[in-house]
Amino acid sequence: MPQYMLSVFGDEAEFARQQQNAELIQQMYTDVGKVNDRLQEQGAWVFGGGLHPTSTATVVRVNDGDALTTDGPYIEAKEQLGGFWVIEAADLDAALTWAKDCSVACQNPIEVRPFQEEPEA
Repeated sequence: MPQYMLSVFGDEAEFARQQQNAELIQQMYTDVGKVNDRLQEQGAWVFGGGLHPTSTATVVRVNDGDALTTDGPYIEAKEQLGGFWVIEAADLDAALTWAKDCSVACQNPIEVRPFQEEPEA
């Protein structure tokens, strides 16, 4: 069955503001937990998780065999990846249905992208 990545994107400043509202955060955790449970019950769950802020990121680049590490996100942008799900779905329409549920639960936009097929050996 095809796999899709459902990526949660949002404004990091808004993420930080949301963290200040304990009631809102608890509701989001509850709602995301319910979606995760349904994904697992229906056999669509592969993996998922939230990410720490981009201030915790480290970028690794290799140049002529030497690794260079830098602090911070790879891309400086207002909206950043905040979490993700990897799911199995029969097709894009099924993945989009899950993405809608995920977007409602986490209160942020969801980008849906299929994984590439593995080349046959």
